[in-house]
Amino acid sequence: MTLKNIGSFLVFLCLNFIALALGGLYTADGVSSEWYQTINKAPWTPPGWVFGAAWTFLMICYAFYLAIVWKEKSRQKKNLVLFGLQWILNVSWNPIFFYHHQDILGLINLLLLSAVIIGTAIINHTSVRGSTGLILPYIIWLCIATSLNAYITFNN
Repeated sequence: MTLKNIGSFLVFLCLNFIALALGGLYTADGVSSEWYQTINKAPWTPPGWVFGAAWTFLMICYAFYLAIVWKEKSRQKKNLVLFGLQWILNVSWNPIFFYHHQDILGLINLLLLSAVIIGTAIINHTSVRGSTGLILPYIIWLCIATSLNAYITFNN
C-alpha cells in the first residue's frame, strides 16, 4: 500500500467511524427501549456485542476497499457518490429504526443500502478483482441485517 493509499484509507476509516458513532447515538437508548425489548425479534438475532464487533470489522474492511478503488481515477466521482449515499443510508437507519420505530422505512433503507454496496462492488469489480473480498463481508452482513429488520416488520 502506497502513502497515498494509506492517506485514503485513513480518511475513509475516519468517515466510516464517524458514521458508526452517529448511528450509535440512537442505538444505545434504542436497544434498551421498551419498544425494542418487547417486539418479536428473529430467532437468529445475535447478541448485542456482535453488532458492534461486526460493524467495526466491516468498516475497517470497507475503508481498505475504498482506498484501493479510490486510486482508479476514472471511477472516483461514481465512487464518491456511492460512498456518500452509503454513508447517509448507513447513518440514517439507526434513528429511523430505533428512534422513530419505523421498521418498514428501516427495511427500505437497508434494501437501498444493500443496492448501493452491491452497485459499488459491481462497478469496481473489473479493476479490483482480488480486493472484492473486502466488500463481501459488508454485503453478507447487510443480508443478515435486512433479514432481522424484515422479521421485525412482518412479525410485529
